[in-house]
Amino acid sequence: MAERAVVSGEGVALDLSRAGIGSRLVAAVLDLVLQLIVLWIVLIVDGVTAGGSDDASVTALVIVELVLIFGGYPIVCEWLSRGRTLGKLALGLRVVRDDGGPIAFRHALVRGLSSLVLEKPGITGGLTAGVGLITAIFSEQDKRIGDMLAGTFVLNERSGTSRRPPTYYWGTPPQLLPWTASLDLSRFDDRLALSVRQLLTRAPSMTGDAQFALASQLANAVCAVIAPPPPPGVPPFVLLHAVLDERRRRAAGPPPGYPPPPGYQPPTGHQPPSGPPTPPTPSGPYAPPS
Repeated sequence: MAERAVVSGEGVALDLSRAGIGSRLVAAVLDLVLQLIVLWIVLIVDGVTAGGSDDASVTALVIVELVLIFGGYPIVCEWLSRGRTLGKLALGLRVVRDDGGPIAFRHALVRGLSSLVLEKPGITGGLTAGVGLITAIFSEQDKRIGDMLAGTFVLNERSGTSRRPPTYYWGTPPQLLPWTASLDLSRFDDRLALSVRQLLTRAPSMTGDAQFALASQLANAVCAVIAPPPPPGVPPFVLLHAVLDERRRRAAGPPPGYPPPPGYQPPTGHQPPSGPPTPPTPSGPYAPPS
């Protein structure tokens, strides 16, 4: 199946597998069968209960029921289930926004109305039936008209997602070991360390721009509380890894029976953070140019 990179508002990049035309057609057929069964039951009830009504009233009632069954069903289901109808549920499909987020009522409404008017026989008398299928076949992103109008696409959840690999180095270069051993980390508190740890954990799932923007901000915050300053030209991710690794090494202490390495400083005792990490300020040697 085709995949597309989706970048969320938080800078997280996911490769989401779009649903193919075949699975969407099968889901649509399942939904149609269910709708026809409901329509058949409703018409039987109408025949039993509306025996004394005039033809105009029965016709108006049937039109309303047709609109509710074929138009209201997908709108209500996709709205309440965040992008699923029963047919999509059976095939593992879900409608999501272009940024990968869950759809809201307006997305479901636009998709449902466009499907009723333009992609099914609907009020056009069948003149535009199949337009949605043709659009999805020739669309680069497998979008039908309703998806284009609503800003959505159909995701195949059963194929899973993959994340982009990290684009930076995960260790401390040997040439930085003398510098990290001489660091004064007394002001590198648990809250800032937690911010660094969270960034390094989440960075593989973020876009490159978001990675390095946040890493530069945190590198500036770290440089403000450590001494001596890092050697020139150290990338922000390498600096963060090196400082955090040194802090962990000092907290763990030297191995039993071995003398401490040169420059080793015993931990001074850290208090657990009492709130969310304080966001760093974008200033210092890693600040973006103004």
